[in-house]
Amino acid sequence: MQKGVRPKPTALKVIEGDRGHRPLPAKEPKLKAELPTMPKHLDGGARDEWARITTELQHVGLLTQADTAILAMYCQAYSRWQRAERILSAMAERDPSMSAFMIKTTSGNAIQNPMVGVANRAMLLTQRFAAELGFTPAARARVSTAGDDDDPVAKTYF
Repeated sequence: MQKGVRPKPTALKVIEGDRGHRPLPAKEPKLKAELPTMPKHLDGGARDEWARITTELQHVGLLTQADTAILAMYCQAYSRWQRAERILSAMAERDPSMSAFMIKTTSGNAIQNPMVGVANRAMLLTQRFAAELGFTPAARARVSTAGDDDDPVAKTYF
């Protein structure tokens, strides 16, 4: 298992500017920027998120067909988080005293509602996928799209 800082994709180095002034890798695969095909297995909420986020990202030119799986995972995790939160809200309306965070077992003991765990896990996965894809404010802060339109290196990647 490799430790340390993960290498930055060359396309992001071109956008950000290579602060280390090292030569860009010559043999890194160059994938064609294009809108990935939405997988058919995504649920309704994931399909909505796919449509929303790919519309935004298509303008930047960072999406390729190779991004289909990670983008689908992000969208499905986002949809699962939304669904879990809606279920918790509905449960909280029926029992405001517990706010749906706790439920009673058949023996009368109070335990954390399993749906809270589902929501929390989906939220964490959504956050991880979003950071990996550059959707978070911190990830965007590291990327600048202001560049020279005549830059031949940028044209190679976008």
